[in-house]
Amino acid sequence: MTHEAAGVPPTRNDDDRPDDARPAEPQTAPEATDSPDTSDASAGEAGAASASAASSSDSSDSSDGGPQGGDERPEARLAKAVQVAEQALIEFEIAVETFRVEVENFSRLHHQKLGPMYARLDELDAQIAEARAARTGDPEDLRKAKEARDIVMPMPGVDELFHDWMDSDGLSPEASAMLTEQPVRPPKRVRPSEEARRLYRELARKAHPDLAQDEPERERRDEFITRVNAAYGRGDVELLKELAAEWAAGPAKPLPPLSESEELYARLEWLSRRKELLTVLAKELEESAIGSMLRMAPDDPDQLLEDIGDQLLGEVSRREAELAELVQ
Repeated sequence: MTHEAAGVPPTRNDDDRPDDARPAEPQTAPEATDSPDTSDASAGEAGAASASAASSSDSSDSSDGGPQGGDERPEARLAKAVQVAEQALIEFEIAVETFRVEVENFSRLHHQKLGPMYARLDELDAQIAEARAARTGDPEDLRKAKEARDIVMPMPGVDELFHDWMDSDGLSPEASAMLTEQPVRPPKRVRPSEEARRLYRELARKAHPDLAQDEPERERRDEFITRVNAAYGRGDVELLKELAAEWAAGPAKPLPPLSESEELYARLEWLSRRKELLTVLAKELEESAIGSMLRMAPDDPDQLLEDIGDQLLGEVSRREAELAELVQ
């Protein structure tokens, strides 16, 4: 069963109509539609829309000697869909990165310009609470004064913050494990067990990087031996056994080559996942404290900083007046 090509009129028997009724020139195919708005469609949807747009413009390729109508290869139409999706993703990435830079710059300038004002307000709040507590002697006022003063206490130094977290090689294993959300696994004993030592020696002899015949193989062995050394350092016999089985199985076999269609579909899928990740990032930026502030003045965020500064100056003046009344 055959199907007529989209955009190409069905053929008729010319003998059934007079010569003057026959068309002198072929009709012009409709132009391809614009690519979809990336803010409302995922990269996968953009690809699907572009595929439809590509099919509507098949006949226009005939002017360049290309295939006509439905004669165009499906892979060619899919390639056009990928191209449109790629361009849509690029534009979306530009928009997200632009907003990210604005959020970062606003946060930095907000801290530099307004940080001292916030600090001054905290100090005034502490002084006001202390003056009120000194006047009343009320236990609740004393508690509030202490809380207010604790807010403006200096931060601990870097050495105090990173006590026992740093060593001569950088972050300690415990700190690194916590930051990477990996379980902390300290060594069980000073000297690993005899079985761990045996497994380690066997793996080191088999997988030593000096046995590599080329650079890729050396890099593979380097990475593997690094994992072996870490497991041996913790005396982890079970992990050493797993590594021994991994080495015995040999390097992972390369996957069979994909067809052109498979590669294009895989590319569309990757573009769609990338769009989803960027959408999450954009939402997090917009819903952050600084992002929410920026959305209040999208046209002039610098003026927004000035307006906030003026408001803080007014708050400082009011608190200074309140403190002056309490200490009289």
